[in-house]
Formats: sequence, C-alpha cells, structure tokens
Amino acid sequence: MNAIALDPEPASLEDGLSAYLSALWGGPTIVENLSRIPGGASRETYSFDVVKAGGERRGLILRRDPKGSLIDTDRTTEFLAYQSVQGLAPVPEPIVLEAGCGPLQRPFFIMSRVDGGTASSPFAPDPYAPHAAVLGRELFSILGRIAGADPAGMPISRAFTAPLLDQCWSRELDYWEEVIYRDERHPQPIVRAALRRLRQNPPPPAQKLSLVHGDFRSGNFLHDGQGRVLAILDWEMAHLGDPLEDLAWCFDPLWSHSDDNRAAGAVPTDEAIRIWTSESGLEVNPQAFGWWRLFSAVKGQGIWTTSAKTFAEGGHDLVLGFSGLYPARRHDAIIAEQLERLVLVEGWT
Repeated sequence: MNAIALDPEPASLEDGLSAYLSALWGGPTIVENLSRIPGGASRETYSFDVVKAGGERRGLILRRDPKGSLIDTDRTTEFLAYQSVQGLAPVPEPIVLEAGCGPLQRPFFIMSRVDGGTASSPFAPDPYAPHAAVLGRELFSILGRIAGADPAGMPISRAFTAPLLDQCWSRELDYWEEVIYRDERHPQPIVRAALRRLRQNPPPPAQKLSLVHGDFRSGNFLHDGQGRVLAILDWEMAHLGDPLEDLAWCFDPLWSHSDDNRAAGAVPTDEAIRIWTSESGLEVNPQAFGWWRLFSAVKGQGIWTTSAKTFAEGGHDLVLGFSGLYPARRHDAIIAEQLERLVLVEGWT
C-alpha cells in the first residue's frame, strides 16, 4: 500500500508502469509485452514482463480499476484477500497496492503472474474433460480449506467488521437487495419474490465465520489442463461471512456447464459436498444450504442488473451488455425453479 508520486499523465500505460516500478524498486525497470487480458468487468487486467537492473525477468499482472464496473468493489479487499490465503490456497503473490489515483490515473494493484494455465469459460460445454473429476476434487478441497480456516488472524480481517453468526445472511441480503432496487431499469417480479421469500425464511446461524471468496466458481481459476488447479483468481468480492455462501454460489446452475448434477461442471454434487465437509470440518445443513442457493441466484441478478444499467448508460464493454442479457434471463429461470421446489417440496411458506 504505497504512495509514489509520479507524473499523473505518462505518455502510455507502459511508460507509467516502468516509471512506477523503477521508483518502487529503486532501480531501472523495463516493462515489456504489455497486453490486456480480455474478459472481466470489475477490473482492467493486463499481463506484462519486467526486466530489472541486472537482467532479472519476471511476469506480472496489473489489476486497474475500470471507468465502469459490474460490481462496486474495493481493490484493497482483493489485495488483502490474496495476502490472507498465501499458503492456504494456490493464488498469485500480491506485490503492491496503490489506492490513490496517481501514477496510472486510477487505483490499481500488481501481483505475480501464474504462467502455463488457462481459465475456462463458464459457458463452455465441457471444458474440463477428461480431467473434470480430478480437477473438481481439488477445487472443492481448496474451497473446504478456506471455509475451515480461522479468518481472525488474516490480513483481510482488518478491512471488515466481523458480523455475528446470525447476521451473516441479513447483511448479504440487505446489500444485494439495495443493489437491485437501485439499479433495476424495469420491474423484476421474479427476483422480488425471491427477496421476500428469503427475508421471511432466514437460515440457521452460520456454523462459523469464514473468509468468503464471493465469486468462487467455474471460470475464476487457472488450471493446467491435466486436472491441477494453478491459481484461484478474482477475489474482489471477498468478505467475512457464512462459508455456505461460497459453496452455494459454486453450485449455482449457471456455472454447471449445462449439467446441473455436476457442481461447477466438474464432480457430482454429492461428492462435492463430501469433499468440502471433509476438508472444512463443517456440515451442510439442508435448510441453510437451500437458503444460500436461492440467495446465490438473487446475488447473480444483482450483478446482472448493475451490468445492464451500466451498459445502457454508456458503458462500452460488451461483457456488460452480455451480462445484462443471457445470465439475467437464466437466473430468472433458476429462481423460479428454486421457488417452486422450496414451496411445493420443502414446505417454505
């Protein structure tokens, strides 16, 4: 979390990075092969190489705040999350955070680059075959370790006031309800029905407080194509809360690659739960998990609602436009199906 005063308007992003890193490391630093990584709308992401004095070369990633975003996030949260899970989960090394609008015009942070991996699209038909089973076991083992860890001593605990165990659900529901009401551009009766249902039928208190990734799903991790997870990415929605929130989000049918019986399109749902409970030491209460699964679809609609509004008001990133269309209609259908099951099968009133 540095503050290095440089020319606020460098000739190019590459020049600005070179000047910034030279000042940070106290010696000439050359930036090469700077290129933007497509996809994502909460941060601009760039890959580049640096060459330090003496010839040392290293691959790095720049994550810079965009002019418009799907979600309102704090880059400090993401940076602290990477610091918090070092040694607990495979993640890039966080290097430096700039919270002000100085050397690169907008806040940013820099982390190490993990080479040799791919991030599969969550909308691809079957991107992990024939290694889906092995990859899925590792993915839910990682998620279980994160859920079971004590967040009290983690750097990210400095960024949040820890909620009480019986308030984890209401804090998240309050936040996403406000987002939906603020940003919706037309009536959304399906998601509003889900909001009412969730508030009238709160889940049991969380078993423990955990670091919640907030967007742990297919597409947000790098893998080597042989069944090994190389890095869990995109921690900008991280917070402290009920660990079932992450598990439910990863189970959302939107991320199932058209096979709702396989969590994250990787392993059968019952096996994913078994792996998660074994690693975390926690239980999956059916009532609580049902609540968080419906909440996941509502949270998704909050993201897509903001995306549609941003695009309609002049956002030019096509990711924003797409997110306001297909995922939004898919989550409408998911919510309707879950409401029907909860009312007719599980007896919610």
